[in-house]
Amino acid sequence: MSENKIPYKIYLSEEEMPTAWYNVRADMKNKPAPLLNPGTLEPMKAEELEGVFCSELVKQELNNDDRYIEIPQTIRDFYKMYRPSPLVRAYCLEEKLGTPAKIYYKFEGNNTSGSHKLNSAIAQAYYAKQQGLSGVTTETGAGQWGTALSMACAYLGLDCKVYMVKCSYEQKPFRREVMRTYGADVTPSPSNTTNVGRAILEQFPGTTGSLGCAISEAVEAAVSSGGKYRYVLGSVLSQVLLHQSVIGLETKTALDKYGITPDIIIGCAGGGSNLGGLISPFMGEKLRGEKDYRFIAVEPASCPSLTRGKFAYDFCDTGKVCPLAKMYTLGSGFIPSANHAGGLRYHGMSSILSQLYHDGYMEAVSVEQTSVFEAAEMFARIEGILPAPESSHAIRVAIDEALKCKETGEEKTIVFGLTGTGYFDMVAYEKFNNGEMVDYIPTDEELEKSFAQMPKVDK
Repeated sequence: MSENKIPYKIYLSEEEMPTAWYNVRADMKNKPAPLLNPGTLEPMKAEELEGVFCSELVKQELNNDDRYIEIPQTIRDFYKMYRPSPLVRAYCLEEKLGTPAKIYYKFEGNNTSGSHKLNSAIAQAYYAKQQGLSGVTTETGAGQWGTALSMACAYLGLDCKVYMVKCSYEQKPFRREVMRTYGADVTPSPSNTTNVGRAILEQFPGTTGSLGCAISEAVEAAVSSGGKYRYVLGSVLSQVLLHQSVIGLETKTALDKYGITPDIIIGCAGGGSNLGGLISPFMGEKLRGEKDYRFIAVEPASCPSLTRGKFAYDFCDTGKVCPLAKMYTLGSGFIPSANHAGGLRYHGMSSILSQLYHDGYMEAVSVEQTSVFEAAEMFARIEGILPAPESSHAIRVAIDEALKCKETGEEKTIVFGLTGTGYFDMVAYEKFNNGEMVDYIPTDEELEKSFAQMPKVDK
């Protein structure tokens, strides 16, 4: 099909939506290392995980073998409220850059939560409802996950308790109020409402918090609920990447309709949910030797787990109450600078993506937040969408790769994930516009101090 026939927006019909999630672990030669019990250092058993997570989600978390897992009809019906999401050809951006590259982005911001997080939120809330629970607990950083989960819980009639990273709670009051509008109970973390929260405040007085802190509190709240609640997580876990595979499956279907084969696929990387979801079906082809793609994970220079972290077992949370995961990590005690406004503040990376990166199947780069917001501003002015700061990390590198093509004359096809919109991130945009935004990069000494606190696991 000739290029001028490719529309600005490629929309799939509802009949073309995925009916099953794709599990990339089935095609991985080296599977992600198992979660370990922090007390015994033995692989976590299903019955141990079921004290924290919903039973069906535990099955998904431990499933390394089934390539496809059916999406329940209730979840597919919910998806239809905002899916399929469009794959957009960035014609305007290409023209402005003067690049021969062809740029596409998968836009996941066309729902009230403003991000891709809703894809997993409804799945996890559904399984909690099926199990007969009263509600769920969770953490949220910038607020997209908490917003998405509060929407899903409201739809299914579940309670939702959210521990929100304190600096985001203060910087993004409107995101907090959307959660409360959907019925969620939102607490700034670390807080005095949990034992682990009080301990963190005592050790780090005045801390602005981290996702690791908020996870610890949310897990404690679930475990101490007498079985009425379970904990759900918005990123990092294998089950979350599974649910987010709808992004990549739709993207691949849309590209295939027009005979388009991407050369480079780019995603922002915090815990890994959006990147993992976007690349999964393409990575599967690469793992099976069917096609080759270049995958780039983009992370903030202020929280660079892939590019400067260690590939080792570490706690998933600051309070050290969660299982140990083998991942690229900065140490569970690492708390990103409060000056960092671009999200992606988790100290570790998905075990799936960590293993793929370790095995050389993907690349990683870190970028400073002022350059990220420069790209965000350019994109907003040219493409007409105000992007989330997280998404703008991918935009930054997509622009950089397109400019390289301008220098070489190569007509590469670039696909990136636009995970959501930035309308609740205006404090960060205000700092950028006022020239008050600064870049912070942790020193080697700071990282070594955090590494020294990691558990010693000989596995």
